[in-house]
Amino acid sequence: MPVCFVVAQVLAVDNVNFSVYVENQTRGRDAMSRRQHRVYQLYSRTSGKHVQVMGSRISAKGDDGDKYAQLVVEADTFGSQVRIRGKETNFYLCMNRRGKLVGKKASNRSADCVFIEMVLENHYTALRSACYTGWYVGFTKRGRPRRGPQTLPNQQDVHFMKRLPPGEQPDLQPFHFTSQQEEKESERDPTNSNYST
Repeated sequence: MPVCFVVAQVLAVDNVNFSVYVENQTRGRDAMSRRQHRVYQLYSRTSGKHVQVMGSRISAKGDDGDKYAQLVVEADTFGSQVRIRGKETNFYLCMNRRGKLVGKKASNRSADCVFIEMVLENHYTALRSACYTGWYVGFTKRGRPRRGPQTLPNQQDVHFMKRLPPGEQPDLQPFHFTSQQEEKESERDPTNSNYST
C-alpha cells in the first residue's frame, strides 16, 4: 500500500485540516516569533504600476524605484499577518470600516492596518484584511483604490507581485555543487574546506 494513500486515509478519517490550525494561529500575536522587516515594492497586476503610500493617500500609480513605492513589510506573528508602511512617509496602509484604503501615522497601531498575506495559485500575492473578513486590498486599472466590499480573491484587482527596489539584490548564499565522490572524500577528511555541517 503506497504511503501517500495511507496518509490520505489518516487525514480523511481523523478529519485533520492544517489550514484551520494555521488560520487559528495567525489570529493572535506571537511573542515567540522573530519580527521580520522587509523592503519591497508591490506591483499591481491591474494598473501595471506599483502601490504608493503618500501620506494618507494610497494609489497604484508608482513607477519602478519611486520613493513612495518602497514599502516596509513588518511581520511579527506565526503566520502571515503583516503591516505595510511607506518607507518615505512612515504611514501605514490601512483599511477603514467602509473598506476604503487610507494611510495612517506610524504611531497608530490599530487592527485595521493588519493584513493577511496570501500566495494564490497563480503565484500572485493577495492582501486580505485581518479586521474585515473577505475584504482585500485592490486597485482599478487607473491605479485608484477599490473598496474592500467590492473585492474578491479571484479578481485581478487584488493580485500583486512582490519586487525588490532597483539596485537591491536578494541575500542569496552561493551554492556549491558536490559530486558523490567529493562527499565520500570529505567524510574521510574532516579538514576539507568543501565539507560543511
